[in-house]
Amino acid sequence: MTLFSDIYACSLCADRFAATATAHRPRPVVWFDSGARILIAGQAPGARVQISGRPFTDPSGDRLRDWMGVTDDTFYDQSRVAILPMAFCFPGYNAAGSDLPPPPICAKTWRQPAMDHIGTPPLTLLIGGNAQKWHLSGKMSVTERVSDWRTYAPNVFPLPHPSWRNTGWIKKHPWFETDLLPTLKACVQSALADP
Repeated sequence: MTLFSDIYACSLCADRFAATATAHRPRPVVWFDSGARILIAGQAPGARVQISGRPFTDPSGDRLRDWMGVTDDTFYDQSRVAILPMAFCFPGYNAAGSDLPPPPICAKTWRQPAMDHIGTPPLTLLIGGNAQKWHLSGKMSVTERVSDWRTYAPNVFPLPHPSWRNTGWIKKHPWFETDLLPTLKACVQSALADP
């Protein structure tokens, strides 16, 4: 079996997902290939992605594409953009209706083989704390890492999750839109333009 078919067939979290408030089955969403120019390392698919089978088919995806300055066609071109979350399946909701975190077993099982398949793209976007902890050394909060974005640029950008729940965070940190995003968009265009 190939890496992709192995991931699609994964049922490691079947019992865990069945015990969530959503009581859903595993549905790995795999959206990467070797040679991509940009790696988006995210958290985990949301409920809408669980249904669509395509990453970031929700308002968070709209915001992320805006942050990057790319069209849907570019974003969903797997030869150019790889999307590798810390867990391939929607983790579900808890009893209060909040998102559950990505199950660590997914990253332990699949992340390194997937990273080996992708290779080293010229630009990596690290969305949220789980992805940042896996890819970057040291213990820092998401705010600390994103505030220190110049240390990682131009090849890596730690980002907050593009969820609309983070609108308050963005308003509290105006430099994110005035300084970081223009640089990010320029680096995205540069990465996509390189041969």
